Amino acid sequence: MTLDRRSGVFLHLTSLPGRHGIGDLGAGARTFLDFLDRADQSLWQVCPVGPTSGAYGHSPYGSDSAFAGNPLLVDLDDLSDRGYLDDDAVEPPEWTDPHQVDYERVVPFKRERLREAFENFEAVASTDARESFAAFRERESEWLADYALFSALKDAHDGAPWTDWPAELADRDPDALDTAREEHADEIDYRAFVQWVFDEQWAALRDAAAEHGVELVGDLPIYVAADSADVWADPDVFELDDDGSPTAVAGVPPNAGDSGQRWGNPVYDWGTLRETEYDWWVRRVEHLLSRVDLARIDHFKAFDEFWAIPAEADEPAAGEWREGPGAEFFEVVRERVGELPFLVEDLGFLDESMVALRDRFEFPGMYVPQYADWCAEWDRYKPTNYPGNAVAYTSTHDTDTAVGYYERLGDEQRDCLHYALATDGEGIAWDLVEAVWYSDAALALTTVQDLLELGSDARFNTPGTAEGNWRWRVAPDALDDAVADRLADLTDIALR
Repeated sequence: MTLDRRSGVFLHLTSLPGRHGIGDLGAGARTFLDFLDRADQSLWQVCPVGPTSGAYGHSPYGSDSAFAGNPLLVDLDDLSDRGYLDDDAVEPPEWTDPHQVDYERVVPFKRERLREAFENFEAVASTDARESFAAFRERESEWLADYALFSALKDAHDGAPWTDWPAELADRDPDALDTAREEHADEIDYRAFVQWVFDEQWAALRDAAAEHGVELVGDLPIYVAADSADVWADPDVFELDDDGSPTAVAGVPPNAGDSGQRWGNPVYDWGTLRETEYDWWVRRVEHLLSRVDLARIDHFKAFDEFWAIPAEADEPAAGEWREGPGAEFFEVVRERVGELPFLVEDLGFLDESMVALRDRFEFPGMYVPQYADWCAEWDRYKPTNYPGNAVAYTSTHDTDTAVGYYERLGDEQRDCLHYALATDGEGIAWDLVEAVWYSDAALALTTVQDLLELGSDARFNTPGTAEGNWRWRVAPDALDDAVADRLADLTDIALR
């Protein structure tokens, strides 16, 4: 894949300003597009946009569907404009915090209003709206029917994992599913309605982005949650026992200085997938690329080989490397989908076979200066050493902010960084933005936190921790003309 030199900003949708306690697909997103336009940026990268839940700390990487959109991202003001909510329903609650998402309050607030909007839709919707909803359900039926039924059944069973449902439902007995569809028809319709609204609002946002000359960069997590519509609906795709529980789970092995990670997601049955010509994955990729222009593949290493931990083992060290689908997978997907506009997360596992797989398809890898050994002249993560086919970031959703990183550096590394960047560290965030922008990397990205020179208290996620993540929001007036002009000036000099 040949990339033109471009730059952009990483900001997940939940971090946008908004009237209802969380960023959404409404006015805050349009305002951010205006900022990107003023700043002369052409990329907007976000985390996965699937439904999140408290069970996974509202991590966008712990969704119960690889296809559905997050109901919390639905713009309530748009529903008011359509006549499905009255003015009182969309009044901002008093508890909203412009700096943090309070999920414990946001979730019931938005669910109540989405339910009300659905009831009003059924009562007052125009013929055109009803036909649009019906067309959406037919077009997306391959995943939507199972997702809506899964969500309805999960609600009916008080949120219990699907493996704890009655056996006939867990095992998807056809007669039991038919009965469930009749019993929960209204709930299924509601879940489908929310997805229709999300789809329409997303399409409108993508159109608005195109008008601003901005391409959307999405995210493709390799694994899905065990308690998800995906695993329930397509169990043959995963390595499961007779009860539907994983026989092996994903993670990474121990490294120097850590004991590895046990993520708990079921690993794929790549043999079965190969027999189906990777159909489930092809549909997943097609769906994502219908929403975004580029997509980052999370944990690309697992397509080469993946770390499988026995489900009964608590320690990551109990796992083993297994062969992934390799080049065949991407050949099949490319044959079915066409061009593969992928960026790949290849951090930490730069072995020969993974690099060969990445380079065979010319996927650009990730480069983050926070991983640099500043005292080593040819360290690959120093911006002066970035290759052209690369995506460079000042920081990511999983790292500290640039300021927070700098404050934690040891004296020797800090001195070497000062020398490498010709800086005294006073404006380190923008020093790193400039270093990334002036590198040879085809794509240069930064975060809003780094543009605003914020410290560790603005970090979005700390891997391996369960509390306090995915909550940070940017204040409505933070991205002013001064920030936009500074970034536009840098872009004009460094990337033109």
